[in-house]
Amino acid sequence: MRSLSTTFLYAAALAILAICLFPLVSVVAASLTGVSSSVWGLIETVLPGYALNTAGLVICTGIGALIIGVSTAWLVTMTRFPGRRILEIGLVLPFAFPAYVLAYAYTHLLDHPGIVQSTLRSTFDWGPRDYWFPEIRSFGGAAAMLILVLYPYVYLLARASFVSQSNAQFIAARTLGRGPWRTFLTVSLPMTRTAALGGALLVAMETIADFGTVAFFGVPTFATGIYQSWFSMGDRAAAAQLSLCLLSFAVLLAVLERVTRNTDILSHGKKREVMARFELKGPAAAGAIAVCGLPVVLGAVLPAGALLAMATRSEQNLLSARYLDFAQNSALLAGVGAALTVAAAIALAGARRARPSPVTRSALQAARLGYAVPGGVIAVGLMVPAAAFDNAFDAMMRETFGISTGLLITGSIALLVAAYMTRFLAAAIAAHEGGEASVSPNMDHAARVLGSSPLSAIVRVHAPLLAPSLLTATLIVFVDIMKELPATLILRPFNFDTLAVQAFRLASDERLTGAAVPSLVIAGIGLIPTILLCRRIGRE
Repeated sequence: MRSLSTTFLYAAALAILAICLFPLVSVVAASLTGVSSSVWGLIETVLPGYALNTAGLVICTGIGALIIGVSTAWLVTMTRFPGRRILEIGLVLPFAFPAYVLAYAYTHLLDHPGIVQSTLRSTFDWGPRDYWFPEIRSFGGAAAMLILVLYPYVYLLARASFVSQSNAQFIAARTLGRGPWRTFLTVSLPMTRTAALGGALLVAMETIADFGTVAFFGVPTFATGIYQSWFSMGDRAAAAQLSLCLLSFAVLLAVLERVTRNTDILSHGKKREVMARFELKGPAAAGAIAVCGLPVVLGAVLPAGALLAMATRSEQNLLSARYLDFAQNSALLAGVGAALTVAAAIALAGARRARPSPVTRSALQAARLGYAVPGGVIAVGLMVPAAAFDNAFDAMMRETFGISTGLLITGSIALLVAAYMTRFLAAAIAAHEGGEASVSPNMDHAARVLGSSPLSAIVRVHAPLLAPSLLTATLIVFVDIMKELPATLILRPFNFDTLAVQAFRLASDERLTGAAVPSLVIAGIGLIPTILLCRRIGRE
């Protein structure tokens, strides 16, 4: 019985690994074997622009997130100033907003017919050519939106690093006559560089995966090029080869992030004393409030207010049958995807505990790779072989039995859920491992002695102990799926739209007030795990 249970977990882990790696292998195979007449045209025309824009966005968002994340983390961790406790939690709030939702809100505010420019023209009696105003729909605008929603990655990791630092080095530097700001630059900052770099690499992975923001702002990147090659040009080979370029970049970032994480684990020693905060007063306190408060206002408060104002003037009824269908589709995909993704994480971790081996450990690590891969790449990796199978099977059935089977896999919910699981399994594994640390191996041994199989031990022992962590993992994956856009656009069944797709469609048609309604719902649901994260920070 025990052997059968262990074998089942082992087989389940290998099956999950195969599902996660299949789209990546498919992209490589399709790009190497496919022949496209437009590939050389892409190389000669738009490919350099895709590469430059993608790399430029990664550099700009990485630098911006580092500046905001590290500076705010140091201020709330190392100093005392009025409102510090509120801002310490508030700095996480932009996590709830997808970048494309911020893009819709700021376009409504800052575009030529927006509130800001309209007010300037009416106040100073200016014409359209009498003044200069920065263009929000630009490369800089896309970078700004991404920075505002992604800097919390750096903030959280840098804050944790500052909290874990010993007070001895800081005191020694102050004793040698260095001021607090010089001590920050020469002592605290170098000690947290690994954590900050890890956060910046996470920001880079999210940046290359973004589609909604760059598509809405008209910034050509690999993500938009894949979508255009697939839908506008109908060229699957070109889409696969662009996906391979982006996949190579994503794998490089994932490897670098893993290396920095391991280095960070090895570089931290045992903490001896709690870092003493020094108090800021007068202009210094006001500056700290401004530095920490501005990202919260720009990344959460102002967009939420703009979306609320837009929603009240829109003609979209959230309770209409059409919107209820959108919400139901979104909830269905997110619910099923989250449940299967968390179950897959449990199976992988259970297989590693039941049969520790290089295979199970490698499977758990390889399953994390999907987080670094953009949704569009995963979608192409699943769609190409699914369409080939459907066409081949339909041709065989026509020739043999004279009937047409149509599309069995392509455009199915199952294919879309497989893409979600591949993309977000790493998040579920991370949350599961956070709780698994509290489950002693002795509990497994005791369960085995009492006659429980490894599968039974997972259900009867692990699950009750890991319930909070599993709930957190489910919420995180649920919200990630609600916000996911490129894979949903490519793989969704015909006439099966979600709130994210509806928001993107309305915004693409320049109906920004209408797009505010589904955007608000997505952001509101995204607040759930953000609030849980804020509560944990508050307890700390």
